Amino acid sequence: MTKNYKKTLTACYLGFITQAIAANFAPLLFLKFHMDYSIPLGRIALISTVFFLTQLIVDVLCSYFADRIGYRRCVVASELCSAVGLIGLAFLPDLFPDPLTGILLSVIVYAIGSGLIEVLGSPIVEACPFDHKEAAMSLLHSFYCWGSVGVILLSTLFFAVFGIHSWKWLACIWAVLPLYNIYNFATCPIEHPVDEGKGMKVGDLLKVPFFWISIVLMVCAGASELSMAQWASAYAESALGLSKAMGDLAGPCLFAITMGISRVIFGKFGDRLDLMKFMIGSGALCLICYIAASLSGNPVVGLIGCVLCGFSVGIMWPGTISICSGRLPGGGTAMFALLAMAGDLGGAFGPGLVGNITQHADNDLRKGMLVGCLFPLVLILSLFLLKSLRREKSCEDTTA
Repeated sequence: MTKNYKKTLTACYLGFITQAIAANFAPLLFLKFHMDYSIPLGRIALISTVFFLTQLIVDVLCSYFADRIGYRRCVVASELCSAVGLIGLAFLPDLFPDPLTGILLSVIVYAIGSGLIEVLGSPIVEACPFDHKEAAMSLLHSFYCWGSVGVILLSTLFFAVFGIHSWKWLACIWAVLPLYNIYNFATCPIEHPVDEGKGMKVGDLLKVPFFWISIVLMVCAGASELSMAQWASAYAESALGLSKAMGDLAGPCLFAITMGISRVIFGKFGDRLDLMKFMIGSGALCLICYIAASLSGNPVVGLIGCVLCGFSVGIMWPGTISICSGRLPGGGTAMFALLAMAGDLGGAFGPGLVGNITQHADNDLRKGMLVGCLFPLVLILSLFLLKSLRREKSCEDTTA
């Protein structure tokens, strides 16, 4: 019988939307947590740090155990953990003397689910018999962006109608999507990108200089993306003086839209574009955006910097995965897991650094964003190193 790989794509798309819910819902409530639970902004930054550190640990474990447990069991577990964690977010903060403890426990549970789908979604799509794998990968990751937009817009609408004090009901409503997607992953065809037991081991990958530079690139990509995305709402409210609803719409929502547009453009026209040049140009734009958001005294210019940063970082994560998949076709689950781990390491470190610098600068987010300029700068240098290694490899192949 012909396998329905479109159902596999649908399950992965919904999985990435679930990941977007996990990553973006709590940040919309940062100031709510700060005011209702009297949690300092420096400790609020722990929410993002714990989320991405948990994903990082899951990434490492996946590199060793995903093949043994099986992709299907892992992705079904990912949706279950995501649902349980979101429901827990509505109840656990009120069950602990320190509400942050309950928040962080919930974050850990849904971060486990988010980490599993992050690692396995890419190789599952990579293993599907589609043409233009780079385009398919970019489109897959664009669903994270559209999921982010949906979370922000629908959450803002919900808060406008029912009030932000009803956020616990919304957390339970968002949990319905991963519960539904359990069925999709349980019944869709799932293949492995490399024959069982033939993928590269972690030790083999770490002996490849090209892979090490890709790891650095993923760290900087994760830090560049999440440092702006996680703090965009608070930045728009505090630095630009916007209301809560306008802050969410003008900050993280537009950021996610421009990031999704970047990925869709490459997904549509990727066969005509030079991926490396596209990424280098995006890195330069990212640096300019951070400078605009941190140094400009004009609120409009600062907001434009926040928004365009989404476009600039859009291609970095899926682009690096595509480059490594092409260069290391035998990388297997370990390669996807380590790349995701590196991105999460950046996602854990970047927003935390911005939050702590902000707290020590009398809650001036602009100064926190200024430190964030370091991430796109290192990202650009990493891209030039990758380009140099690719050129050397090409010359070696030609000589041989």
